[in-house]
Amino acid sequence: MPASPAERSHLMKDIIVIGAGPAGLTAAIYALRAGKSVLILEKELFGGQITYSPSVENYPGYRQISGNELADHLVEQAITLGAEIELATVTKVTDGAIKTVVTENGSYECRSVVIASGSRHRHLGLEGEEALTGAGVSYCAVCDGAFFKGKTVAVAGGGDAALQDAIFLSDRCAHVYIVHRRDAFRGEAQLEKILRSRDNVEFVMNSTIEALEGERKLSGIVIKNKITGETSALALDGLFIAVGQEPQNAPFSELIALDAAGYADCGEDCTTGTPGIFVAGDCRKKAVRQLTTAVGDGAVAGLAAVNYINSL
Repeated sequence: MPASPAERSHLMKDIIVIGAGPAGLTAAIYALRAGKSVLILEKELFGGQITYSPSVENYPGYRQISGNELADHLVEQAITLGAEIELATVTKVTDGAIKTVVTENGSYECRSVVIASGSRHRHLGLEGEEALTGAGVSYCAVCDGAFFKGKTVAVAGGGDAALQDAIFLSDRCAHVYIVHRRDAFRGEAQLEKILRSRDNVEFVMNSTIEALEGERKLSGIVIKNKITGETSALALDGLFIAVGQEPQNAPFSELIALDAAGYADCGEDCTTGTPGIFVAGDCRKKAVRQLTTAVGDGAVAGLAAVNYINSL
């Protein structure tokens, strides 16, 4: 029988990877191919945020693949190479010649750590937002879009995620508003082109969402035009918020340097100020956060951890 988390806490690994998104899984794959033992700890979703993407069309080698399918391939590859994966929330990492990763399920020891903790959906910070989450407010169109078939919804945001969500929803919903605070989108031009071709998509630019309407269930939003200052109400069945991500680095704040936004303050070599601790993926400060840059980070961090261990 496989060892329990408590039993495994006594089995030291060469490398522990925190996070099973594309960056963490790639780090594990490279470390495993270099002959190192690897334990991957994931608190929530094997495959990471990419599993929420209904269609990935900018990953080399695939004209089109669902995010969930691509994530499954990565997980399968890591496991086939010998990775152990545990569902656990990391609360602390302590440094030393032997590093200890503390979770809610127990402690694990290793020689090197790759932090690939990723990020979570940023909230708008509006009154009633938490209470209405699951009652009309959502952060995942792929997860919840089917509940709004034939209904009227809005997407808040202007990046790739927001545009992808709007495309996904326009295939299912009667009408889709996309609300963006600027006069131009930050996402890919091809995604915008697809949206512009949809008759059931309406663009609400230079506008911010000021309030949510509804008590037990979302009934609409109040928007403000930044140019005119005018406010107006939109009657909605659902609101999908896609306004960026927040890094999940709080458990490591005493171990690695963070910038003002909470991202790991390290460069393309993925090294930190703590020997043997490396960072990869969306939790790291970087100009571009894409699937390709995440797996690139994973390769760099995984090999850096291998080289660190080999130097001991």
